[in-house]
Amino acid sequence: MLTVTDVKKSFQSNEVIKGVTLTVKKGESFGLLGPNGAGKSTLISMICGLIPYEGGEILINGKLVGKHHKETKQMIGVVPQDIALYPTMSALDNLLFWGKMYGLSGKAAKTRAKEVLELVGLTGRAKERIETFSGGMKRRINIGAALMHEPQLLIMDEPTVGIDPQSRNHILETVKSLNEQGMTVIYTSHYMEEVEYLCRRIAIMDEGKLIASGTKKDLANRLAGGTVLKIAVDTVRPQFIEQLKAMDGVEKVIVLPENEIDVHMESKMETVSDVILLASRSSVAIHNMQLQEANLETLFLQLTGRSLRE
Repeated sequence: MLTVTDVKKSFQSNEVIKGVTLTVKKGESFGLLGPNGAGKSTLISMICGLIPYEGGEILINGKLVGKHHKETKQMIGVVPQDIALYPTMSALDNLLFWGKMYGLSGKAAKTRAKEVLELVGLTGRAKERIETFSGGMKRRINIGAALMHEPQLLIMDEPTVGIDPQSRNHILETVKSLNEQGMTVIYTSHYMEEVEYLCRRIAIMDEGKLIASGTKKDLANRLAGGTVLKIAVDTVRPQFIEQLKAMDGVEKVIVLPENEIDVHMESKMETVSDVILLASRSSVAIHNMQLQEANLETLFLQLTGRSLRE
């Protein structure tokens, strides 16, 4: 459905996309993870044809973005980060407007609008103005607008930012249902748990580059140590860190802000006991410690040395 090959983008002298290559298969839900500023939204804008790309190529269902401008735009539905709705118009009128922008009119547009309202769970609020809606309800109508023309590819750019848990869960279940019905989805987020829930294949972006990609299993296999001991200490002493790294059972040590340390381990209890003993001998006070299984956020930390949400 989508092929991105060695695509680059600069704004003045700042290179924000650095040779990104990825593919999305028809009917899959593909996750794009990365912190704010990683380049996700810029990449999405190029895929949508909103800004030109430099070098490489982008194909949607075999059509070159830029050359086949109208055809590629007709294939996609876009859910942007910002709410793209008219606040003084009703939910129904917003859907009819965006349907008309994609060539729907008359009875077909009204029928589709009713279907979309039911899909996003807002049939009973159809004639109410958007300005009266909660943030979560606005985002659900925002998704509905992207679905009016029944796109082949649905692109969602952080659709759950700043909303209540109920609306968030509704959006996640809606996306999962659409994908199960055969719609291809690209889901961008800096919420690792959303991407893990929705997507089989995932790419991780940072600083304009793709730093890892594959299935969840592929990415898990790249993790150094299946268990992470997270400790908060009074002070990070270089000698203590070097001794941690040299311990049996420790594969990697990452020093985080605010005197926090992630210790990636092969074994659990034996290594935990050794870490506590080493801290005592090194006059390092441990304020808090927690064991957790390695996940995508752990991989991101290993690859970049910082948190997914930084």
